[in-house]
Amino acid sequence: MQNNNHSVQALFQPYTIHQLTLPTRIVMSPMARAFSPEGVPGPDVAAYYRRRAENGVGLVITEGAIIDHPSATSEPGLPKLYSEAALNGWAEVVRQVHEAGGRIFPQIVHMGMIRPNGSQPNPEAPSIGPSGLDLEGNKAGEPMTEEEIADVIQAYASAALHAKEAGFDGIELHGAHGFLIDQFFWAKTNQRTDRYGGDLVKRARFAVQVVEAVRAVVGPDYPVAMRLSQWKMGDYTARLADTPEQLKDLLNVLVDAGVDIFHCSVRRFWEPEFAGSDLSFAGWVKKLTGKTTITVGSVGMDSDPSEGEGQDHPGLPGLVERLNNNEFDLVAVGRALLGDPAWAVKIRDGRLSELQAFTPESVANLI
Repeated sequence: MQNNNHSVQALFQPYTIHQLTLPTRIVMSPMARAFSPEGVPGPDVAAYYRRRAENGVGLVITEGAIIDHPSATSEPGLPKLYSEAALNGWAEVVRQVHEAGGRIFPQIVHMGMIRPNGSQPNPEAPSIGPSGLDLEGNKAGEPMTEEEIADVIQAYASAALHAKEAGFDGIELHGAHGFLIDQFFWAKTNQRTDRYGGDLVKRARFAVQVVEAVRAVVGPDYPVAMRLSQWKMGDYTARLADTPEQLKDLLNVLVDAGVDIFHCSVRRFWEPEFAGSDLSFAGWVKKLTGKTTITVGSVGMDSDPSEGEGQDHPGLPGLVERLNNNEFDLVAVGRALLGDPAWAVKIRDGRLSELQAFTPESVANLI
């Protein structure tokens, strides 16, 4: 891994949003782990997140935490953000991260049509989506009714309130990668002709109402993030916005609804988003909104394991240069932190020879 030790200190400066100050600019990216039996995070999950917080991660964003809806998940080991047992488990996770000096958000999730019908823990519940279409555009269910939409919006709001009551420092809504909110954004999966369909801004109505409902229960100064992506699981070429103008229209309605942090998911953080500019996706979002922006995508990885090549990775110096140029405010790290809980402090201290590389085995246990 490329590194100039003198340059990485920018990653270890504090950052403040509302009344929340993060001790560093490094964020743990949300990554599904499914080590929570019956949806209840235990001491091993608390220790897993604590290890990152005590090793230089300023903000932990948890794996997807499931809202209270029967078809929200396909995996019973993913943690819930409801039920007394699960919320008590989360409160201990929060306590451990805070004790280690970190801050923590849950990522609030409904899988939508990504969930295969018949999945546990509620195989009898049909999967739902805006038009009943899977990510290939095939019919796999019925379009959500307005009553179902209202129920799911309320479940998102309830989850956010549970998070605040459990002591989380803010929340993130998963609006990326083809999950439910993103299924409403995307024309391929949202072919509705009512008020939840139409152009991109109209397709954002569901997300806007989710954010408004969340903001109403958590108050004006509680950080609310949304993760966005152009790409979907299984379709890396998918796009919501083909131009900066289209992206601005989408972002404006989300900002007006109450989003104050955008988590911009791409496969490679350094790649330009639109022709004619070197700005990344995160850079465009920062430019268009002025809001707190998180970049993510192969940070800390010299190559993409799925492709076996370097893709001209600029390394940490290139990342820090963009941070210093205010292209984004925070940096989310995924696989590198899975492989090595102490990745951040080793980078900070120039201990590159001690880094533990990410391998597929890294996901087999909570290391």
